[in-house]
Amino acid sequence: MAFFVRFWGTRGSIPTPGRTTNKYGGNTSCVEIRVDDTLFVCDGGTGLRELGVDLLRRDMPNITAHFLFSHMHWDHIQGFPFFTPAYIPVNTCNIYGTSAGDHRFHSLLSGQMRSDYFPVDFSELRSHILATDLDNGKRPIDGVRVRWFEQRHPGSSYAYSLEKNGVKVVYATDNEIDLTLARTFDEIQADLEKQREVPETLVEFVRGADLLIADAQYTDLEYPKHIGWGHPRATTVVDLAVLAGVKQLALFHHDPMHSDADVEAIVQQCRARAKLFSSPLFTFAAREGLELKLD
Repeated sequence: MAFFVRFWGTRGSIPTPGRTTNKYGGNTSCVEIRVDDTLFVCDGGTGLRELGVDLLRRDMPNITAHFLFSHMHWDHIQGFPFFTPAYIPVNTCNIYGTSAGDHRFHSLLSGQMRSDYFPVDFSELRSHILATDLDNGKRPIDGVRVRWFEQRHPGSSYAYSLEKNGVKVVYATDNEIDLTLARTFDEIQADLEKQREVPETLVEFVRGADLLIADAQYTDLEYPKHIGWGHPRATTVVDLAVLAGVKQLALFHHDPMHSDADVEAIVQQCRARAKLFSSPLFTFAAREGLELKLD
């Protein structure tokens, strides 16, 4: 048994194609997680289109995808109308809510395909698109334990933890952790090198992850101008990973204003911060096309 994680979209807010973003990619959030033969799709940003094309190239009689959406902001759903497997009758797309009877994500997905926004109606999707839920983490999916955690973001968002046979992957984007810290903003600014006190509930949710995929949109210098926008400092995410004993941290949801060089500079800052706390944490930037095997 192994987990395979592949990044199809790593950018935040808006697609950013171009020469300066070629290495880490310009597509918005979409991550494929495969556990044995079970396919999970975390978010449906523009990267979802390419995932769909790739799935059709694989030798599969049909495709069953389990969709876990962090939230319904445009950059996390805009690829769904372009997900080609959703138009093929033999395929199935399971759209999960968090608690029993929660079908809001399914409802909101159909809304973006109204004629006011999109030329093809949701009814044209011929696959089985099923509204279902995680029943507060009580319902395993093909033996995978899937739990969720509500995050700090305008309109709310959710992190997801996937676990099976001792392997754990956490997908946690669009979470302004900095607004949940024990110390005040001014206290943190006075000593940026002091480890930040992340809420214990979040630390426990992430605890022991083999891989944490986390929103790391802002630098320490940028964040004060974006308080309340729903995204954290990359260095605060490092503190979370260190406190939770995470093995690998994938910096995700790259700011649309950041070039590849900017992203690489953030990686170096984050690695230096983990070293500051004598942590063995390995930090890297998520990039389109990168695939990891965890077992």
